[in-house]
Amino acid sequence: MSDKRDVSQPDRSSAESGLSRRAFIKGVGVTTATAAAATTAISQLHAETAPLPKGIRSAVVQTEINGKAYRLTVKTHWTLLDVLRRELGMTGTKKTCDRSSCGACTVLLDGKAVYACALLALDIDKRKVTTIEALSDGDRIDPIQEAFIREDALQCGFCTPGMIMSSKSLLDRNPYPTVAEVKEALAGNICRCAAYHKIIKAVTSVKA
Repeated sequence: MSDKRDVSQPDRSSAESGLSRRAFIKGVGVTTATAAAATTAISQLHAETAPLPKGIRSAVVQTEINGKAYRLTVKTHWTLLDVLRRELGMTGTKKTCDRSSCGACTVLLDGKAVYACALLALDIDKRKVTTIEALSDGDRIDPIQEAFIREDALQCGFCTPGMIMSSKSLLDRNPYPTVAEVKEALAGNICRCAAYHKIIKAVTSVKA
């Protein structure tokens, strides 16, 4: 005798029970997703209500960001990048590697290019911060931004704000940089789309 089932006939056991394989699998998927969502929500609730780890405290810093005075209450472990994006909604400064290696989060601190992800919020007390948002006002944009557009010096755009801020730091102190000086100033900024040739051309084309 052959033990092969007659596949030409429907599975009566499933039909009689009123539950098809498709319905069963669909039900399992919905149940799993619901449980996962509930677990995530509970975890987030616990994270929000849990006490701060030992050693983490709050502090008040007074700073100037893009020409505006701020008095901010920050946690001692927050970075400047956290404060700009999450607390102040200044999302022009990009969070990509978050490990001080790509330069996408570059801002100016007292005119000097720094990684916002590597700087504690406490360190901006009584100092001036400039972000990419400060370079435009409505339809008016900075000559550096105009040059990046003119020379098509971008592709995905994630590195662009950091590239522009590093370029501004350079041009503010050296309005007529050489190609070698531009390369040195942008050495800490990575363009994964490899638009370096056009970026360098854009920076050197800016007129003081």
